[in-house]
Amino acid sequence: MSTYGRIISFAKPYHRYFPRYVVFAFLSIIFGLVNLALLKPLFQVIFETETEEELLKMADTTGLSFGKDYIEALFYQKFIAFREANGPNSALIYVSIVIGISALFSNLFTYISNVIMGYMRADLIEKLRNKVFNNTSKLHLGFFAGERKGDIMSRMTNDVQEIEVTLVSSIKVFFREPATIIIYLTFLFITSVQLTLFTLVFFPIMGFIISEIVKKLKKKAILSQESLGRIVNLMDEVFGGMRVIKAFNAQKYIGGLFEKETETYKKINVSMARKNELASPISQFLGISVVATLLVVGGNLVLNNETDLDGASLLVYIIVFSQILTPAKGISQSFSNIQRGMASAERIFKLIDEEPKIQDKPNAQIKSSFDTNIAFKEVGFVYEKEPVLSDINVTVNKGQTIALVGSSGAGKSTLADLVPRFYDTTLGEISIDGIPIKDIEINSLRNLMGVVTQESILFNDSVARNIAFAMPNAKEEDIIKAAKIANAHEFIVNLEGGYNASVGERGGKLSGGQRQRISIARAIMKNPPILILDEATSALDTESEKLVQEALTNLMKNRTSIVIAHRLSTIQHADLILVMDKGRIVERGNHEDLITQKGIYHKLINMQAV
Repeated sequence: MSTYGRIISFAKPYHRYFPRYVVFAFLSIIFGLVNLALLKPLFQVIFETETEEELLKMADTTGLSFGKDYIEALFYQKFIAFREANGPNSALIYVSIVIGISALFSNLFTYISNVIMGYMRADLIEKLRNKVFNNTSKLHLGFFAGERKGDIMSRMTNDVQEIEVTLVSSIKVFFREPATIIIYLTFLFITSVQLTLFTLVFFPIMGFIISEIVKKLKKKAILSQESLGRIVNLMDEVFGGMRVIKAFNAQKYIGGLFEKETETYKKINVSMARKNELASPISQFLGISVVATLLVVGGNLVLNNETDLDGASLLVYIIVFSQILTPAKGISQSFSNIQRGMASAERIFKLIDEEPKIQDKPNAQIKSSFDTNIAFKEVGFVYEKEPVLSDINVTVNKGQTIALVGSSGAGKSTLADLVPRFYDTTLGEISIDGIPIKDIEINSLRNLMGVVTQESILFNDSVARNIAFAMPNAKEEDIIKAAKIANAHEFIVNLEGGYNASVGERGGKLSGGQRQRISIARAIMKNPPILILDEATSALDTESEKLVQEALTNLMKNRTSIVIAHRLSTIQHADLILVMDKGRIVERGNHEDLITQKGIYHKLINMQAV
């Protein structure tokens, strides 16, 4: 399916929009043409540009079969009779009223057709944006590590907005403007085949010139959207890291980076503007040139009596032809908008077409409980051809606390991320209760687990909603109970607004310890049988650490826990400690066993005791 076809597919079901749009747009065009067609009898009958004999001949329906000539003759017959009965002044008022009513209907139908298109546009954009967001949110964590966050945000905002402009432009290009041109050309052919065939020579010339301009726009449009994505990404990094920027007096440095990127964006868009704006004046110049040529050619034919046209007919012909210039100009402008939109669509469809690497197998099992153990058998993991984990063999029994320790980069977090399938093993197998986790439906697998990380991820919402995250029907008493277990209730009730207080963007209104305790309360609310705690106290001061550690102890009661810790004092009571180095388990045992081994763990303990 073409890129444009994929965009339009989001407007399904089509019967809600297209038939009604076509009907009302067609009526709008017809009534617009009627306005112009009425100018001819206005000149001929009221202002008497024709002799009485010629008018009577034009009003003679004798021998005419029903058709264009008969309808025109009948109209002249009735109109002349009205003028004779009521006088030319009344006839002028009558025609003016008819023209006014026709203009009213033309604009009314234009309004209705545009409203219908507005509904279609809004519906399509809603579906497209939801599709992009939902598909992107399903992608594996490795995708986000390799992509600029600002570029993804730009695709979901600016690129989708460009597609909205494209949709409007394409409807003009593929229906409204061509329909207007075809209906007007039909009128011109009926009026004078000779002159109309002469004008058709110019349309291919205009089309060729405009198409050459449009070809050069697409590449620039892609570069423009990519540059805008980098700008959004830079802004996100700057506003998120403002403390560091100010601490290092880096405003000038960051300002330089931002100015460089905006300068690139400016140059690309100036180049696009030059090409984009060139199409419109060229088409207008060529159109006016054709009108001037028509005036000369048609005028000579009338003056030399070489055509059936009279002066009034020629004037109406030129006025109608001049109206073709507006849709022709609109088509040229729309083509440039479409090229920009197509570039945006291709960037969006890359996100939609990106396949999640972590997917359910067909007929994956739904698991609702954890009964015996988690087993790692010969587990290995390679990230972009770089080995991260090798030969991991360990069994975590239900109710045990397993601690992972080691230097930074040893593979601790990666090992923990394999359990909820944030990544998939490249070698070996992880099983829960003897069932390989790749055979378990992902959502049911993750429902068994609660995760608390070093960086407390909170959302710009109330305290209560952050605790009851993704639990819209949670009871207030359950939220308060979870907060009390997490040692968070006391500080929450002292906030302005209490549980309804906003935590700010990323929890910015709270201290690190407060954010961490809300994260723990969130895990308590979920009440999972398996916990994964990734350095949950490493970034806290002593007082906060004590409160958080107490909350973690409450959380870990009667649960199976996998704990990653830099502060070894927090995991000395773990049932099993795994010491990792360069992606392998190099030591294992409880605290006392490892101390007596005088190995890496003993060394790490001594270093932290200093």
